[in-house]
Amino acid sequence: MPETPVPGARSATTRRQILARTGALGAGIVFSGALPELFADTAAAENLGHTGYGPLVPDPDGLLDLPEGFRYRVLSREGDPLRSGEGPVPSHHDGMTALPGPRGRVHLVRNHENRPTAPLAVPTVEGLTYDPAGKGGCTALTLDHRGEVLAERVAIAGTAVNCAGGPTPWHTWLTCEETEDRAGTNGYAKDHGFIFEVDPSDPYRTGAVPLTAMGRFQHEAIAVDPRRGVVYETEDAFEKPFGLFYRFLPEKPLGGTGSLRAGGRLQAMRVPGVADLSSIQETGAAFDGIEWVDVPDPLAAGTAIRFQDFGPRGITHAQKLEGCYWSGRSVYFVSSFARGADGSAADHYGQIWRYDPERRRLTLVIVFGPATDVQLPGESPDNICLAPGGGLMVCEDGNGAQHVFGVTRHGEVYAMARGRQNIGTAEEPEWGEFAGVTFSPDGRTMYVNCYTPGTTFAVTGPWRR
Repeated sequence: MPETPVPGARSATTRRQILARTGALGAGIVFSGALPELFADTAAAENLGHTGYGPLVPDPDGLLDLPEGFRYRVLSREGDPLRSGEGPVPSHHDGMTALPGPRGRVHLVRNHENRPTAPLAVPTVEGLTYDPAGKGGCTALTLDHRGEVLAERVAIAGTAVNCAGGPTPWHTWLTCEETEDRAGTNGYAKDHGFIFEVDPSDPYRTGAVPLTAMGRFQHEAIAVDPRRGVVYETEDAFEKPFGLFYRFLPEKPLGGTGSLRAGGRLQAMRVPGVADLSSIQETGAAFDGIEWVDVPDPLAAGTAIRFQDFGPRGITHAQKLEGCYWSGRSVYFVSSFARGADGSAADHYGQIWRYDPERRRLTLVIVFGPATDVQLPGESPDNICLAPGGGLMVCEDGNGAQHVFGVTRHGEVYAMARGRQNIGTAEEPEWGEFAGVTFSPDGRTMYVNCYTPGTTFAVTGPWRR
């Protein structure tokens, strides 16, 4: 997602290269670490030895290249009428999840990372709008058991810069605002920078209520511990001091829709002796005795949280904290890159960290790095999800051609999809990034968004399970 106020901006000066491509048929990545870490030591990890599904076949319709045997369907496009009649499909398709519904149905909940200059806002709907000046929000699609679109509607409106988020164990979506703008800024009538809960089966049940106890900051993604109900949160701060890794301890854990409104405690992670995670470069580096420190002012009424006083021992920061997901008994989170020129302690091209709450242990499990010239197209990963067979799917976010990449447990990278929608010119082509990759509950369909022009695809084919 963009890290500047310019919607859709994807600049090499603001993104680090980590997926260095050699062409349309594949990519080179250097991985240090044990990929099975990402798959919770399950049997699925044993199925990851394949090197992909073959070369990408050019799409005669010029939308999406896929390997032979795979097909796509366009479920929704920016500017088309919403099936609810509430207005046009909004711009900037971003984070997304696929939740189970009755009778084999699937609910897709889709973020729209709209800033004030977005061309198509999420339509305001009475009872679902937080701040009429906010152009962001979520739309929800309902698919039948054959994958046909039955409904498409506004799920929440009047929010801002809805970047990523995450699903809950009770089948709702937590959508995250990646902004700290206050009322009076950019015409907003209310403060922004919150998490909102969205129930795609009945959006009016969750409404447009900010979960204020979960903090006001530049949210990126969340992951829920399904046993304890703890919610982990990443912060994608754009300048130093960089973001923090948080946990929220709800008063009513796992209580279903509405439980997070009961309040709780917001805490930030402190790694003893480590002020900046970028200073750690060796995979396998582990830290025991991780501490969690209460956030002095979760609403950031006077000072942004990352600037607040956490005591003489300080707090641990990291640049570009983005993806976050739960697997097995641990939470994993991603630092997309770090750059000393921006103020980080050291450079890296991407890290994946694992936190085990039972052991209070933090481990650096994966380090990304370019296998070829970093000036080639291909940039830092953004949204990440687990594939049905245990593999990793990565949405590319950068200049040049845009891909969804798969990663095997041996560190092999293969191109799963390539965007073909040229939003530039014939002389200087440009392609929109991918976002929101996710799989249907039965693992038979991959859903993914193109950010610009906003397009939601459903991809089916011979997925290895």
